Amino acid sequence: MRHPTTRRHLIQLLGGGAMGSLLAGCGGGADEPLAPPDPAETLATNLLLTTPANQAATYRNVDRIAPTRRVRRGGAVRALPVHARSLGGLKFDFAGQQVGLDDYLARNRVAGLLILKDGAVALERYGLGNTPASLWTSFSVTKSITATLVGAALREGHLASLDEGVAQRLPALRGTAYAANTVRQLLRMSSGVAWNEDYALGAGSDIGRLVQAVQANRRGAVLELMASRPRAAAPGTVFNYSTGESFVLGALVAAATGRSLSDYLSDRIWSRAGMEADAYWMLEAADGLEMGGDNLSATLRDYGRLGLFLLQEDGSRLPPGWLRQASQPEGTPTACGSLYSGYPLGYGYQWWAFPSGAEALPGHDGAFAAMGIFGQFLYLNPRENLVAVVCSAWPAPWVDAAELETFALLGTAVADLGQR
Repeated sequence: MRHPTTRRHLIQLLGGGAMGSLLAGCGGGADEPLAPPDPAETLATNLLLTTPANQAATYRNVDRIAPTRRVRRGGAVRALPVHARSLGGLKFDFAGQQVGLDDYLARNRVAGLLILKDGAVALERYGLGNTPASLWTSFSVTKSITATLVGAALREGHLASLDEGVAQRLPALRGTAYAANTVRQLLRMSSGVAWNEDYALGAGSDIGRLVQAVQANRRGAVLELMASRPRAAAPGTVFNYSTGESFVLGALVAAATGRSLSDYLSDRIWSRAGMEADAYWMLEAADGLEMGGDNLSATLRDYGRLGLFLLQEDGSRLPPGWLRQASQPEGTPTACGSLYSGYPLGYGYQWWAFPSGAEALPGHDGAFAAMGIFGQFLYLNPRENLVAVVCSAWPAPWVDAAELETFALLGTAVADLGQR
């Protein structure tokens, strides 16, 4: 049987023993926890082997079970006024039924939902014990943040172009399959370097190898793993979702800037976008690099402010036109409808792109999103000047119906807020 190739298949496998050990035994970290432990919060020992009773508490306390590094905010907080039109009574059609907001939140175990229109709050809800002060982990939403830091490094001249060689900045990858790759190809998940995102523990599982690298608790162990991967396809010809690839991008930014990803994120975005709280980023080891593909933790409103920063970026911190380029597919391998059979979205620079024009989904023309397992979404709709954040604790890593229901809710919100 061939290895899973669809996003749905591979992420449905996640949560078994293979990833269960990824975070086990990784307590401590580069920074002290941002808040004193709450004795009432019982946590799992890792993020991927939780129970319904401890899942939410674990997701909002990652710094208590894994090494992390702080992302510091600035002095001024960006106000988020209340929008004139409230979505508190939102209802939407899904699967032949009309769904109310409370039903959606309960069924999908939503811990936070925020919708910002023109920078103002049209909807803000919390659940599962979360409050506005809760720091919730983002899983693979972080990939899109890492890609944004690639753009910042390009804007500042730390990178000459997206077409420079990856190994130019990372000596550990010289003489490896990655020596033939450009930064742009990694952003598109189209390096052609072999990676099996199969979360079963088997001889062919690269996730299993990633588990072992992290368990080594040694800076550089993950890059050593990536250096060992062979070539499977010509560069730029095949889309292959790879958490390891996102780690390489993060390592590249750190090497190019001479700074940790956490410090660089703070300097270029977090301290300048009016964030209300420090965030933190999970590390490969106590003295290691940030996990460029997963697990930044922040408040619901600060995720929203990140979306506003991206929509309103004027070219001072990112290259002019970066968002337009980063949010759209480029060529057949990443085109909308080409990634997986029956799946309409495409892929940009570590962003999932909704189809546009005649193929657009209702309400989502030109939209794009960062998405993470267990129901994490950062959704941006530039045409409507709308940002949405969904933080969830789904019972499984990926639930097809929950993803589609979330898109239906957001599409209806776009339409309702457009009727001003």
